[in-house]
Amino acid sequence: MTLILKEKEVTMKNQLQTASLLMTLVAATFPLSSLIASCSADLKAQAPSPAMLDSGTMKMKGMNHGGMGQNMSMDLGPADENFDMRFIDAMIPHHQGAVVMAKEALQKSKRPQIQTLAKGIIQAQDKEIAQMKQWRKAWYPKENNTPMAWSSEMGHMMAMSSSQKQSMMMSQDLGAADAGFDLRFIGAMIPHHAGAVSMATEVLQKSKRSQVKQFAQNIIASQKAEIKQMQLWKQSWSNK
Repeated sequence: MTLILKEKEVTMKNQLQTASLLMTLVAATFPLSSLIASCSADLKAQAPSPAMLDSGTMKMKGMNHGGMGQNMSMDLGPADENFDMRFIDAMIPHHQGAVVMAKEALQKSKRPQIQTLAKGIIQAQDKEIAQMKQWRKAWYPKENNTPMAWSSEMGHMMAMSSSQKQSMMMSQDLGAADAGFDLRFIGAMIPHHAGAVSMATEVLQKSKRSQVKQFAQNIIASQKAEIKQMQLWKQSWSNK
């Protein structure tokens, strides 16, 4: 019996010595700091990078039609004899874009405030489009119906391209008639109005016709008022 116990004791000592030797070899070959660094690197490799997170956020924001922060900026060119024509040719499609979005609001919005605003936009801007067409025909009888634009790169006036016309319209697909429609409409119409105010301000500086200057002043006054109202609605409705 004693002999068996001694043999077991020797066996256990040998096993402990072997385990200790193995641990010493592992520690010598792979220091603890290296193991920690290796694990940390693996975790970092598996985690999403800040760039990936930002990209994902941008994609989410891009789906929000209310965030369509387009800033329209068009150089109408120098204060020459064709300045008013270029202004007319830019403002007509711009107004048409507002009318398109306002008509969509009439079909999809359930708020009476938006319905009233949309009707006002359609009525006012259709009237202004007709007025601008009359002026263009009367003041530039030798010009054809091709819209003209100023090319800053070329330094002269040239025919407005279809892409330029689309850019001037700034009309957008406002999406479904859901709970977020009104905020998307406001989010699109505010920068659209701001674009009109920007062009009208340039007119006050460059046009020599009193009719066009008065026209521009009316645009600035009416659309600034509508921008202010839409901003208040946006603030109120976003909190609900």
